Amino acid sequence: MGLTRLAALHGVATSHSPSAGPAVPVPDETVVAVLAALGVDATTPEAVRESLAAAESAARSRLLPPTVVVWTGEPLPPALTALPPGTTLDIRLEDPGAPPAAPHTRVPAGRTDPAASPSAVLRSVVSRSTVSPPAGSRAAAGAGDAGTCPPVTPDWWTEPPLGVHRLAVRAPGGRTAACTLVVAPPRAPAPPARGHGFLVQLYSLLSARSWGMGDLGDLADLAAWSGRALGAGFVQVNPLHAAVPGDPTDPSPYRPSSRRFPDPVHLRIEDIPEHGHVTDRAALDDLRQSAASLTDTVLYKGALIDRDAVWELKRRALELVREVPLTPGRRAAYCDFLAAQGQALEDHALWCALAEVHGPDWHAWPAALRDPRSRETARARGELLDRVDFHCRLAWLTDGQLAAAQRAALDAGMSIGVVHDLAVGVHPGGSDSWAQQDALAHGMSVGAPPDAFNARGQDWGLPPWRPDALAATGYAPYRGLLRGLLAHAGALRIDHVMGLFRLWWVPEGRPPTEGTYVGHDAEAMLAVLVLEAHRAGAVVLGEDLGTVEPGVREALARRGVLGTSVLWFERDWTDTGRPLAPERWRENCLATVTTHDLPSTAARLSGDHVTLRHRLGLLTRPLAVEAAADATDTAEWLAHLSRLGLLPEGEGDEEGAVRAAHRFLLRTPARLVGVWLPDALGDRRPQNLPGTWDQYPNWRLPVADAEGNPVTLEELAAAPRLHRLMEVLAPLRKGPGPLHGLARE
Repeated sequence: MGLTRLAALHGVATSHSPSAGPAVPVPDETVVAVLAALGVDATTPEAVRESLAAAESAARSRLLPPTVVVWTGEPLPPALTALPPGTTLDIRLEDPGAPPAAPHTRVPAGRTDPAASPSAVLRSVVSRSTVSPPAGSRAAAGAGDAGTCPPVTPDWWTEPPLGVHRLAVRAPGGRTAACTLVVAPPRAPAPPARGHGFLVQLYSLLSARSWGMGDLGDLADLAAWSGRALGAGFVQVNPLHAAVPGDPTDPSPYRPSSRRFPDPVHLRIEDIPEHGHVTDRAALDDLRQSAASLTDTVLYKGALIDRDAVWELKRRALELVREVPLTPGRRAAYCDFLAAQGQALEDHALWCALAEVHGPDWHAWPAALRDPRSRETARARGELLDRVDFHCRLAWLTDGQLAAAQRAALDAGMSIGVVHDLAVGVHPGGSDSWAQQDALAHGMSVGAPPDAFNARGQDWGLPPWRPDALAATGYAPYRGLLRGLLAHAGALRIDHVMGLFRLWWVPEGRPPTEGTYVGHDAEAMLAVLVLEAHRAGAVVLGEDLGTVEPGVREALARRGVLGTSVLWFERDWTDTGRPLAPERWRENCLATVTTHDLPSTAARLSGDHVTLRHRLGLLTRPLAVEAAADATDTAEWLAHLSRLGLLPEGEGDEEGAVRAAHRFLLRTPARLVGVWLPDALGDRRPQNLPGTWDQYPNWRLPVADAEGNPVTLEELAAAPRLHRLMEVLAPLRKGPGPLHGLARE
């Protein structure tokens, strides 16, 4: 019982319940290892007793939790209303212009700590006085029955502005406490109207101007064309996070070096202002010719997208571009960017420079360099200053092209624009894990427990954030991450959004079946997310597919976070198990037919995806059994579409069935309808096949047509099949103009 109680006090589960079946106990060894990663000793019975006594004593004496959340216009949380009368509250207000900083961040010599700069302080004293409704509420206006609209705001409370502040309290008798105070709007911004858009893996979309893979110039062009010609409201892309360099580089966009900074491999070299002033034109022309050859091998010779070859050409071109002096205006803009990004960019650029010398896994570096704040690391920063500046410059250039892509989308009339994607974690040897060691749980990896689809569970190889460390920093790493991603986004998709509530931790050396859930302060994680989305005027989408803890979808919906609904998964699971009628779908979601981790619609209709998985040894049942079950599932959906009158083309028309599936999405109340771009061309190949590594070319395939021939952006824009599909979504083309940059409630 002692270990169970100790685990509960630290948010560590000692059992879990699969989607079906009784609760499964977590091995004690797992619980002990996870507690150790949280800094809690539970290795012996005596250690458990001592740690439990310390935790319970701290809980009893605590005046405030580590984080208090106030939602504007809603009742104050019990953490505030339960404070003793006479308690003094001092709220040191956040400077909204400063980058997020932890309350006790170590700051290098010569730098100013934003958290230590002077800021306003609000003071109030808890009293027994009556409470009043917030200004503007129905109760304040005298509307309705007072019994149905109770007052919610104590007279002694002066609500601070939106932000992440520092709250200090002093109770009668001298007891004191301090915590992070998050004041957030009640909901994230909503989409301004129903709309549709493409979902695309950017690297896969090559154009005549690409250097071997899709880039930010292609993204801007896709947005401009689809917004103007098709009335699209958004374009959703894969994570554009910085990758870990390697030989070869891991092509997965969901296992990055840094989530905070983008990868310069996505740069369009010709769009950099200094490009036209490079003096060594011959060298630049040679690189451009090599890039053209690289593109040709992908488009016309069956080659896979080679990210490393692309980066080698672009890196050499960027070295030439960097030799061009910046104009005074460009230099001033670069300096502003450096100041705004602060320590986070310095750390990322230094990691990139050190990786060039010592390799891409910081665990293998000289011991002193593994600490980003050591004297040796500071000395290396000076020795590698030129390379650090190079990588800072690349981050600035990429940021500028991200901004240009979003401007192109909004100028084309898109109501949302670019939807960026946030991966669930980072590579253990990369930039973020080096710079944020204090915030990560060492010896742990994020994954998923066993379920009906994967009896062995999953280990994603991504170190999780420590919930206690995040709270101690005032969520500074999380806030900085969100602020960076939202800077040029009309919306943000959060992969595995359930991770805001809890994550499955797998101790190093153990199988995923021997992991356990560790809970976050979901209220704080949601509040910071909603606050930053509000400031950016951006919509938030959550990928909530698979096993979801009860109450999570409801909590997300209450805060304006849209869910994700995929046609093949939407069935009446509580009753008949049949396809869910369109009117019963939820409204606040992005509705799609498929995603990057699932078969294309053409492959599902034909059953090709089952054959592929059989060929790669991924099936858990005989091929005949799997194929029959898949055919039955598909036939049931096609019959449902036919009964609804959505399949006028009749049976046996694959393209017609793809259109029918999208007609169905249009019948649902979903706020956003997403079209997987390969579906518009009949592409039969998945971009990613979960459960494979080198058996399948994950993340390296160009968008192709039904025959497997790669299709360029220029060809795509003229493709008859694409236009026939998009005619289905014509009713969604009209809507209000863009609202990006406004605080949409």
